[in-house]
Amino acid sequence: MSNDKKPDFSNVQSKVQSTEKIVEKPDFSNVQSKVTSTEDIIGGASERTYTVEKGDSLSKIAKELYGKGSKWHAIFEANRDLINDPDKIFPGQVLKIPAIDLDGDGDPD
Repeated sequence: MSNDKKPDFSNVQSKVQSTEKIVEKPDFSNVQSKVTSTEDIIGGASERTYTVEKGDSLSKIAKELYGKGSKWHAIFEANRDLINDPDKIFPGQVLKIPAIDLDGDGDPD
């Protein structure tokens, strides 16, 4: 005769305990944020633009608009969203031309 009795696990108990320290979660309920646009400060509606033409370079544009080719970096920085390499601009691109301090008095000219 075979023993058809199945194992009885009805009294088995288990417990899981983490070794991780219980740490209170940080409270960010009073954190505030504020976004202030610098658009009006930098030039806003009065900001000029320039459409790149064949043969242009940032230094050529800077020489034409600022009188100093060495100011090309101002145009590059103002257009980082369009230009990855200052040596690679293309005809038809519309560049923002920021007002910069040319005479050293602290105010954009």
